[in-house]
This record gives sequence, C-alpha cells and structure tokens, in this order.
Amino acid sequence: MEFKNMRAIVTGGSRGIGEAICLELAGRGVDIAIADIDEDGKADTVERIETETDSTAEWYYVDLADPYLVEERTDEILDDFGGIEILVNNSGIMGPTAPLEDVTVEDWDKMMHVNLRGQFLMCRAVLPSMKQQSFGRIVNIASITGKAPLYNRAPYATSKMGVIGLTRTLAEEVGEHDINANAICPGSVAGTRIQRVFEKQAEVRDVPYEQVEDEAKAGSPRGELVQPEDVAGVVAFLCSPDADRITGQDLNVSAGLVMY
Repeated sequence: MEFKNMRAIVTGGSRGIGEAICLELAGRGVDIAIADIDEDGKADTVERIETETDSTAEWYYVDLADPYLVEERTDEILDDFGGIEILVNNSGIMGPTAPLEDVTVEDWDKMMHVNLRGQFLMCRAVLPSMKQQSFGRIVNIASITGKAPLYNRAPYATSKMGVIGLTRTLAEEVGEHDINANAICPGSVAGTRIQRVFEKQAEVRDVPYEQVEDEAKAGSPRGELVQPEDVAGVVAFLCSPDADRITGQDLNVSAGLVMY
C-alpha cells in the first residue's frame, strides 16, 4: 500500500488506538499531526514516530468540545503541513456507566460534544482543503456499541451510532471530490480504557471484574479482545489506494463479536 507524500491529522493520537494508528501510518511514510488534549503522552508518541519511522510528527492541543479551538488549530495544521490528505477521527470519551435515568444532562451533552460533534467539527474544518485538492480520506472511529446494546451505556452507544450516520451521509456528499469517508467499529480493545469500563460494569452489576472480562471475550468467536494494532491496520487500508472504491462503510474490527 503506497502513501507517497501524504499527511494526516489523527485526533487522540497520544495513547492507545490513536498511538497505534499514528505509528502505522507513519511507518508507511505519512507525516502526522497529532490533535489531542493528552499532553502527558505527546512526547512519547512524537519521539517514537521520529525514531522508529522516516516520517515527521507534530503535536497540537485540540479540545474537540471547543469549536473555535478546533477551527483555529486545524487552520494552523493546514498551514504548517501545507494541507492534509487523511483525517482520522479517533478521539472519544467513555462517559458514564449508569442506567439512563441516572445519566445527567451534563454527562450526556459532554459525550455528544466530544464523540459526535467533535468529529463533525474536524470533518467540517478539513473538507474545504480536501475539496480544493480533489482528494481526501476520512476515517471515523465508531464502535460496535453503536450497533449492539451495551448494558448501562446509552450515551456512549448513541454517540457512536451518530458517528455511523455522519459517516454515511458525508460519504454521499463528498464522493464527487474523490473524498472517501468510512467508519471503523472496534470491539473491546485491550488497554487501560476498556479496563476502566470493565471495572465500572463489575461495580454496577456487583460481579467480579474477571467475569465481565470473560463475558466480553466469550461473546466473540475468537474468544479474545481486539488489539490497537488491529484497528490501525484497517485505518491504513482504508486510506490506501487499495480502498479507493470503499466509502460510506462501517467496518467491524471486533473479533467477530458483531457481524453486521
């Protein structure tokens, strides 16, 4: 898969899935702009890109809940990089684990602002540049929770289902400009974030943590969690020439946990 002279913005690229995506793309020659609020992880990711690959990387503070900051920082990135070909909307928050009647309006709004509105804002900010150059690849990270119910996780599920709807409609709008938009729906991805979700689920259900984790694995034909690198590999594929005719899709990377 060739990535000649390509540049990417990856939101939430400092840790976890985002870091894996940055390293995968950088390893294929893509220069990376990391848009994130996680300042603790920025140095490690930038250093790994610049020592393990031939690509360059810059980190930018971007709070997706702030529409003015999103626009300002995106303009800065476009100026610094001279444009971008790839946008990966990876940033997201886990939000509350609670029955719907116990979810506060503030928690609900924060979830939608970051997980859904943030992706809309980033897409809106880069589209004029992509249209001008008549090329772009947008990959939005959704979740299988946007397709299948997850106990006490209504705000998160709603935001991720919204990402799928955003992606499909965007693909229809921008296809004539050689811009593809796709979504990836990961299953439970190994790492600290899913550990926190399992811990909260165990607490709410009053069951051992190991039971929650085992149930998540048992639901998959593979009997295992997804690795960050699994998601990163699919991102790279969707941004490559091999996927030129793939747009408006939501691809599961769930070890078979969801098959539709």
